[in-house]
Amino acid sequence: MRRFVLLLSLILVFALSAPAYAHFQMIYSQDSVPTSKKLNLKIIFTHPFEAGHTMDIGKDENGKIHLPIAFGEIHKKKKKDLLNKLKPITFTSLTNSGKGYEANVRLKGMGDHIFYFVPAPYYEDSKDFYIQQCTKVIFNVAGAPTDWAAPVGSPLPVEIVPLDKPYALWVGNIFRGVVTCGGKPVPNAKIRVEYMNHDIRGNAFVKEAKVEAPHNAMIAQIIKADGNGVFTFGIPKAGWWGFAALGASGRGLKHNGKKLRQDALIWVQALDMK
Repeated sequence: MRRFVLLLSLILVFALSAPAYAHFQMIYSQDSVPTSKKLNLKIIFTHPFEAGHTMDIGKDENGKIHLPIAFGEIHKKKKKDLLNKLKPITFTSLTNSGKGYEANVRLKGMGDHIFYFVPAPYYEDSKDFYIQQCTKVIFNVAGAPTDWAAPVGSPLPVEIVPLDKPYALWVGNIFRGVVTCGGKPVPNAKIRVEYMNHDIRGNAFVKEAKVEAPHNAMIAQIIKADGNGVFTFGIPKAGWWGFAALGASGRGLKHNGKKLRQDALIWVQALDMK
């Protein structure tokens, strides 16, 4: 009996101390300032630092996959619906495969091109609630800044609005953003930050990691916004960084009778100064 109690205690300690790895919705292409105006965007829901478990976007508690709610582009204040550009793909992580999308788009005109994505809520069975990550990324053509600081607004219920150009960051720069819900700042928002630690080749993560975390707490870092919803992060390494403001919409939302957590997410890219 004592052995059983000891074993149970060890299991509980491990469960409570195990790291809560972060889900990150991604809109990925290799370069935020591409040399070609033709982009292939990979839209996946995964764990980018570990190249770990990839979820089926829009899967409900019964295993049914629901289509995305919104996918579009903003350029020079003009908003374009791109839902018809989405094509289903199967994306392979280092541990499994999951259902995602890709889109072949053309960047028409100089300046900033903001791409945004709102998936159908995903059921997280380990916690018995739904997650909906409203995500955006900004690409630039010819170095001319136009829209990068502009909020997308509808159809994003929650959003991170950048205060620094998200495609013009050297390693060692800081990145600042404002977490918003319905266009209003979210005070004291909690933000998970994760580095894309594995490159993508085709529809899969490559095995080789860029860095090794010294301990699990470094996989998904946690920062907090101030009373005005503003957060600041110093970027230590070149590559893509994801910022996910968890539960930015507040509490009380439901989907299919279960709790719904809406997260605001943005991806930025930093470069080495050589």
